[in-house]
Amino acid sequence: MTRTWKEIPLFEGVTDEEWDDWHWQLRNRLSTAEDFDKLLNMTDQQRADLERCMGKFRMAVTPYYASLMDPDDPKCPVRMQGVPSPLELVVHGEDMEDAIAETIDSPTPNITHRYPDRVLFVVTEMCSMYCRHCTRRRIVGGHESMVSQKVIADAITYIERNKEVRDVLISGGDPLVLSDEQLEEILARVRAIDHVEIMRIGSRMPVVCPQRITPELVAMLKKYHPLYLNTHFNHPKEITPDSTRACAMLADAGINLGNQSVLLRGINDCANVMRKLVHGLLRIRVKPYYLYQCDLAMGTNHFRTSVAKGIEIYESLRGHTTGFAVPMYIIDAVGGGGKTPVMPNYLISMSQHQVVLRNYEGVISKYKEPDDYVEDECQCEDCTAGRVRKGVAGLFDVVGPTLEDVWAARMQKIVDRKSIMADIQGPVEQ
Repeated sequence: MTRTWKEIPLFEGVTDEEWDDWHWQLRNRLSTAEDFDKLLNMTDQQRADLERCMGKFRMAVTPYYASLMDPDDPKCPVRMQGVPSPLELVVHGEDMEDAIAETIDSPTPNITHRYPDRVLFVVTEMCSMYCRHCTRRRIVGGHESMVSQKVIADAITYIERNKEVRDVLISGGDPLVLSDEQLEEILARVRAIDHVEIMRIGSRMPVVCPQRITPELVAMLKKYHPLYLNTHFNHPKEITPDSTRACAMLADAGINLGNQSVLLRGINDCANVMRKLVHGLLRIRVKPYYLYQCDLAMGTNHFRTSVAKGIEIYESLRGHTTGFAVPMYIIDAVGGGGKTPVMPNYLISMSQHQVVLRNYEGVISKYKEPDDYVEDECQCEDCTAGRVRKGVAGLFDVVGPTLEDVWAARMQKIVDRKSIMADIQGPVEQ
């Protein structure tokens, strides 16, 4: 059922000016069973199920996003992302509070430093809408007070002191729930750090509250290039004239836009739906960036698919549509292993002189490798200085590393990073 917001009785009397004001959208979020009872045509059982969910995990949906819900279809992909299900109350053995172990790599509150040259900086725990599949539901929306200025200051101090950090991802919650002034203060302080080369913002506002993307916000963001913004479209139904306008304003300001979808059962676990989504995103100048396997967050089991389904969807895109439209399929490894790409195997065989490949159609071909190529003959400054290669390749540069050695080095890195703040937060436990 398609209807405009003006046709919904719940919003009777709302003016265009109010509807287009993001402050009004946040003040009037739907957050009670009574709100949804006025919006959706629910059965007695559905109403009772919704009542059972209240209080377990935070619920709030902007009027705009609620207006996209089909009032008669419980399986509407927008409705499923915003309206709690009693399945959230079912705890499975694999469910975790901190599914991707962000706290392990937190040298100071609200900073996660998992990868060598970049950090996640959580500047708020509030969102305009609380997605039912959220991986950070342990912290997001528990309360909607501001993150303290001391926590913000300590996080920025950590970034200042750790010179390996060149990329800062500002996330939450949703950073765009902050006022322009609050957000700019953070951006300005991070941009002033010499070794920070780029900043990124993670926000679902263009999808769930596109009214937030104002000329004033865009003018402010333009001052802090290079600036990137990753948003979170999960279904073609979320690409509307309003979300298209919001993305156009950001793109016109030179802000590179990416999208991080989550593979969700009953919402986008279909090759045809995903193809429509990625094509729609490119039309509004948003690059499909990641497709995440749903994390093992508490109460999200009913959203999870098999990994085989994710690989199937990836393979339905690779080669069958423009490469720019194909997101990288990712599992964020349990225990803090980080983002791990998962994809079909296109390399069939490898010998000393050739490799055997298969393409997206199943056609098999050989690639002859050069006879005179010599490994490790690079004469760049870093290689001639004898610097060890990073990652798995680095295992070839040392003698006899063990998994225990790799794990011990990771643990030591965590201790070293926490020690950066020891003068502020006290001694670091080993």
